[in-house]
Amino acid sequence: MHKSDFHYQLPERLIAERPAQRRTDSRMLVLERSSGEIADRQFTDLLSYLRPGDLLVLNDTRVIPARLAARKSSGGAVEVLLERIVDPDNGEILCHLRANRAPKPGAVIILPEGVEAEVEGRAGRLFRLKLRNVDRDLIDYLERVGRVPLPPYIRRQDDACDRERYQTVFAARPGAVAAPTAGLHFDERMLEELRALGVEITQVTLHVGAGTFTPVDSEDLTAHQMHAEYLDVSAQAVSAIDAARERGGRVVAVGTTVVRALESAAAQGKLRPYSGETDLFITPGFRFRVVDVMLTNFHLPESTLLMLVSAFGGYEQVMAAYRHAVEQEYRFFSYGDAMLLL
Repeated sequence: MHKSDFHYQLPERLIAERPAQRRTDSRMLVLERSSGEIADRQFTDLLSYLRPGDLLVLNDTRVIPARLAARKSSGGAVEVLLERIVDPDNGEILCHLRANRAPKPGAVIILPEGVEAEVEGRAGRLFRLKLRNVDRDLIDYLERVGRVPLPPYIRRQDDACDRERYQTVFAARPGAVAAPTAGLHFDERMLEELRALGVEITQVTLHVGAGTFTPVDSEDLTAHQMHAEYLDVSAQAVSAIDAARERGGRVVAVGTTVVRALESAAAQGKLRPYSGETDLFITPGFRFRVVDVMLTNFHLPESTLLMLVSAFGGYEQVMAAYRHAVEQEYRFFSYGDAMLLL
């Protein structure tokens, strides 16, 4: 398939600039793959689609305030967008840098509170930086001076609301620079209602990188190099999935990040505990080994996330569902509405 196969027309007014008033207020489009049937529902109707014995798998990554206003030692402005903390003990990070001229290796960038970062080199589109004089925990430093890294299609500055709402209620492990947005719809009450229904819940971790917003450059999808992200699928999560299978329950992935994590951990044919990086690129024709049901948001045209969803829900069915969502004026992208694929 080609990149242009995943294009659709989206009016800019349908891009959600802010979250719904309450997390569970979103709408939910339900797509049944086998029939192609589409239903317009509310997110709280998820309770009627899940059943006792199902296993809900959440991504417990926590978004860090990864956007920093900085300057070159020569005085020019630099915007730093952290992609990944490589070594928190030694202050080594990978990041995107926006400046009039890209700094060269050996250049020093001055971060907030006078912290100095030396440019050590490049890693593709990213820069390797080493922070020289952070006198506290790196995550604490970022929490203190960083800003919420809202996606590029949200055309406003972050504010106090985003500190809470661009974060899931079950976020636990700091490391993401973009939210696992399907999880933003859940509040504590909804999770309790699912447990009361008999739905089991487990967690995996995939630290979402800013590369998730990187456009696909090549029309030929086989030429695209997927960005790498860190994941951790624990032995406990694997046991929970095995138990769900034994009792006849379904594995319900909350978000494309959970799908990538689980399918990466099962890439050798059987799901096993795994910690490390994945650059798995899922396109139509992919054989899913773990996930039975997926909850997700609506994704950018021609994006790798839309390609993954099309692989899971069926290309024709998903693209038809997206056209329906536009016609029905669903809210799109990170702060937008949900989609359930059965």
